[in-house]
Amino acid sequence: MTIVGARPQFIKTAAISRLINTSKYQGIDEVLVHTGQHYDNNMSQSFFQELNISNPSYNLSVGSGSQGSQTGMIMTKLEELVLIENPDWVLVYGDTNSTLAGALVASKAPIRLAHVESGLRSFHWGMAEEVNRVVTDRLSDILFCPSETARKNLLLEGRKENVYMSGDIGYDSFIHYRSRVEHNSILQKFNLNKKQYILTTLHRAENTNNPNRLIGIISTLCELSTKVKVVLPLHPRTKKVIKEYSISTKGLYIVEPVSYLTMIALLVNSKIIITDSGGLQKESYFAKVPCITLRDETEWVETLENGWNRLISPDDCSAINNTVERLLKLDFTNATYLESYGNGNAATKILDTLIDLS
Repeated sequence: MTIVGARPQFIKTAAISRLINTSKYQGIDEVLVHTGQHYDNNMSQSFFQELNISNPSYNLSVGSGSQGSQTGMIMTKLEELVLIENPDWVLVYGDTNSTLAGALVASKAPIRLAHVESGLRSFHWGMAEEVNRVVTDRLSDILFCPSETARKNLLLEGRKENVYMSGDIGYDSFIHYRSRVEHNSILQKFNLNKKQYILTTLHRAENTNNPNRLIGIISTLCELSTKVKVVLPLHPRTKKVIKEYSISTKGLYIVEPVSYLTMIALLVNSKIIITDSGGLQKESYFAKVPCITLRDETEWVETLENGWNRLISPDDCSAINNTVERLLKLDFTNATYLESYGNGNAATKILDTLIDLS
C-alpha cells in the first residue's frame, strides 16, 4: 500500500509505479492511496494524468485543515483501508501529514512500514515536516536514504539496522521526464527566453502566514523584475494572502500553478531559482541551476556545496537582492558539481530490497 497526498509524492511514486508495471515486478500488487491532502486539480489530479500513474485505488479526499485535524482524518480513513487490504508493506514518502498518518496507522496495525527519503534533518523543530519525518523514521521497519548525509543522521540517532542507501527517487523521475519535455514549445507558450528569467515559488507557511514577511519578499521580487523577468507560478495559499492584504505584484509574471513537466521546462531553462520549497531546491540542483532558498536551514545540505544553493533569511531582502545580482553575472557551466543523490536507479533498489525482505 503506497500512501501519497502531495505533489512531490506523486512525482516520487511515479518512479516506483512505473517499475511495478514491468514484467520484472509483476508479482507486486500496488494499492495506491491518495489522501487528498492536495485537493486542487492543478496541484493533484493533473499530476497523475501527466505522469501516467494509474488512478488511485482510493481517494480519501480529506482536504485542508489544521495539522492535527488533517492528520487525524487521514488516520481514521486509512485505518479502515488497512483492515480491508491487509498489505504486506505500507510505503510512505517524505514528510507530509499523509506520511505521518500512514506511519502511525501501519505501526499500530501492525504492518511493516517502509519510509522513502529517510534521515533528512533540518534540525528545526518548529517545522511540522521535521516532526513528521523524525517520527516516521522512528516507526519504520526499513529506511531508504537519498544521500550519505541522511544515512549518517540515522546512525547518529542510533539507527543501524535496515538502513539502505537508495539514492534520491526524485532524481529517477527527473531523469526520466526531462528528456520527454518539449522545452521549446513550453518556453514559447510562456513567452520566455532560455536563461533570461528567474523562476520563483512561494508557499511555505512561515512565509505566507506572516504578511509583513511576504510583503517584503514580494516587494524584493518586484524590484528584481525591473532588471530581469521574474516568473511566479502562484500557489493557492500565497494567492489568498496576496489578495487578502492587497499586496502589489506589479512587474511580476504571475501564472497559475503548473504541471510537473511544465515546471521541469521552466526550471531547466531558467537563470536562477528563488524558492522556499524543499523539492524545488533539490530539483534545481539536479538541473544544475543556481538556487536561492528563502529559509534559515535546509534538509538538503548537499545542495549547498560549491554554491549551487544559497540559504538566505526571508527577512533579509537586501541579501536576496544582492545575491541575485551576483548570480546573474556568474557562469555555472563548468562549476564543480557533486553527484550526491545517486545515479537515478533508486526505485529499483527500493523494490528489490522490499522483495528480498518479504
